[in-house]
Amino acid sequence: MCLDVDYGSTVTDFLPAERARGITIQSAAITFHWPPSKAENKAAVGAIGKPAVPLSQGLEPHTVNLIDTPGHADFTFEVLRSLRILDGAVCILDGVAGVEAQTEKVWYQAATYKIPKIIYVNKLDRDGAAFGKTVKEIASKLHTWPAVCQIPWFEGGNGRFIGIVDVVGLKALRWPDGGDGKIIKTMGLDELKALEPKLTETARRARTALVELLSEYDDLIIEKYLECNEDHMAILAEDITAALRRCLLNQKNIVPVFAGASFRNIGVQPILDAIISLLPSPEESPDPAISVGGTNGGLRQMIQGEMALTKADVPSKAKHAISSKKSPSATIAKLESCALAFKVVNDPKRGVLVYVRVYHGVIQRNSVVFNTNLQVSERVPRLLEMYASDAVEVASLSAGQIGVIVGLKYARTGDTLLVYTGANPKSGPPAPLNTLQLRPIEVPPPVFFASIESQSLSEEQTVANSLAILLREDPSLHLSVDEDSGQTLLSGMGELHLEIARDRLVQDLKAKASMGKIEIGYRECILAPGGPSTALFDRERAGRSGKAACTASVAPLIETSTDTEVGRTETTFQQDGNVINVDMIQSSDQETESNSSTTSIPSHLSETVIRTALQNGVLTALARGPQHSFALHSTHVSITLDLSTQVFGTDTTLSALTSAARQATQAAVKQSYQQVSTVLMEPVMNVIISIDEDSLGSVVHDLSSSRGGHIISLDDADIISAAGNSGQTRDDVSLIDMRRVYSPPDPFDVTSTLAEDEVSMASNGNRQRTISARVPLKEMVGYLKHLRSLTGGRGTFVMTVDRFERMGPQREKAVLKDMRGI
Repeated sequence: MCLDVDYGSTVTDFLPAERARGITIQSAAITFHWPPSKAENKAAVGAIGKPAVPLSQGLEPHTVNLIDTPGHADFTFEVLRSLRILDGAVCILDGVAGVEAQTEKVWYQAATYKIPKIIYVNKLDRDGAAFGKTVKEIASKLHTWPAVCQIPWFEGGNGRFIGIVDVVGLKALRWPDGGDGKIIKTMGLDELKALEPKLTETARRARTALVELLSEYDDLIIEKYLECNEDHMAILAEDITAALRRCLLNQKNIVPVFAGASFRNIGVQPILDAIISLLPSPEESPDPAISVGGTNGGLRQMIQGEMALTKADVPSKAKHAISSKKSPSATIAKLESCALAFKVVNDPKRGVLVYVRVYHGVIQRNSVVFNTNLQVSERVPRLLEMYASDAVEVASLSAGQIGVIVGLKYARTGDTLLVYTGANPKSGPPAPLNTLQLRPIEVPPPVFFASIESQSLSEEQTVANSLAILLREDPSLHLSVDEDSGQTLLSGMGELHLEIARDRLVQDLKAKASMGKIEIGYRECILAPGGPSTALFDRERAGRSGKAACTASVAPLIETSTDTEVGRTETTFQQDGNVINVDMIQSSDQETESNSSTTSIPSHLSETVIRTALQNGVLTALARGPQHSFALHSTHVSITLDLSTQVFGTDTTLSALTSAARQATQAAVKQSYQQVSTVLMEPVMNVIISIDEDSLGSVVHDLSSSRGGHIISLDDADIISAAGNSGQTRDDVSLIDMRRVYSPPDPFDVTSTLAEDEVSMASNGNRQRTISARVPLKEMVGYLKHLRSLTGGRGTFVMTVDRFERMGPQREKAVLKDMRGI
């Protein structure tokens, strides 16, 4: 049975939200075998007497672990944690839209893990599909050389899409209309020439271009070319496939490109064959990076005894390193399995499902795994092999497999799990193996925020538990509490991301909560000094009398002098952007011979606790401004306590000192406000925005004029190249000569060639730039959606809190108007 995303029945899109929106929201794993068994192949023989899967002949059956990842920018973390455990990737492009913004981002993310990639240009049956144009965009936007392995077959040259021409195998494949894709008619180029002479000639040019491109990166294909008397057509398909595979495994800047229309089941089998033929097996993938204690290396390198393990972090009793250049040590040999947990899902029926990729050995059912990140051991009750939302229980998971461990209580995304023979249940494997960690999964910083509130006090704990489950499933969600407003803030990668999180929270986890807008925590700032003001507190509290006095004066922080008077004991305390000086003095006529203030401090108090009590009183007074009731900021407060006249023996308590300081500070702030009104301050963010050159002007104008931002710098973005070479920037690989890129002509002549100025414009316009700016937080709420609209979806940003800044009169008026809803 063929299921389809267009009808909301795709196996991997099983969440209700995915089927309702027609998009992939979370990654889903499927394990299948390709090529199919002989029995399946014989059952699919068409009327023409051809086997159902002609390209699969000669291929040994392989087990394929497929992970379907989202394409929307809001779910980039789902892509990141899937890329972390992949051996190869298939990049699916829309034949109409070409290389889209999110494609570029994921492409460079995959480059950081050096993942071999092939490209499948889909939807070529739709109006406006342009395979040749897409090939050009692969070169200009992804900065890699496209190796065209297939070209689309449009009936009559400009009719409907009916099949593909295999440039590697020099044969044409045609799928009958309305079929399920199992019946394929194959023909050689000679037979095709009688039907489509122009297409045949295009296929010959494509084969020549493919061989010429491979000869620049692979020496063996040059030898084959010379053996065939320099005839591009005479080189065997197996030799070209082997050359493509070597280029991918050796991280050459080449990507094989295939064609198809999955909606009509055209080109599906050839791309599956290409996955088997071109992409690496687990044994051929790069050695997984690990860290053991303070030593970095590769997992296979350690298993083979080629990595010396120092015991820098091990107790001194074990002084010798575990190392052997000839063979693995006995300690390492007892390491049965090593796996990475890359995803956690809370299934309503099965419980907690921990998705793992096994990198070494075998995980058996009922074995004990040691979590090196959390230093805890857990038993494996069940193992599953997933088929999207369905599962098959298995007895073990071997190296290279992706599966699920059911019921682990503590494992999180990015944790390393070990199975070790004879491990201590509490401390796990012996040191330093108990510190072994695979390369972690990096969590991108959040860029979109919303408040979340329970509908009643009785539901707060339920909502908190549900949020904990949600955050364990998706570490790209962050939870924080705003100290100013008291709001609980949920942050994520975008508006749709938080909308899906809310749906999961309310509909799936049954939490009674709602999401709202963020309340910005503004501040007030005094503009004139106030005081000195003395306050005397003398009253009973909780049945106990308390009496204390102190003197306070306030001033704007920038006008404060740091000089102190001689003969005084002074401490300075800073918090929330304010500075508090506490001076403890004695009247000159009552000074002791030692001139020490401690002689007048009552025995039940100490100098430290007195200062703390006075500081707490000042902070309480500063928590509410005199004009708009926002907390005060950038205020210098000087508190003076005369131990001779303002301390009253045992009647002076800590609460009395705190109250006296609060009243004196409030009086001083009031005096300042009566002279000059306060001014509002707002939080300003440090924002770093990554965009392409074409969008630079519009984004800078929007920041500086519409959002009141201040541009700090404009720099070139340092982006890892598609080739995955460290230290190489995106501009370094943008020197691909577009005139040398082969792309077959499109049926309706859609930009099949580029002029020199167009090539230059495409190269420069795609150059990445970074904007550093300071922007008010209020203007950054919901900015991600606006940035995407300005940049065609290509812009991204990160931000951190910088400081509070004073508002101008016009902006303060606008903010107050917005808050009051006038």
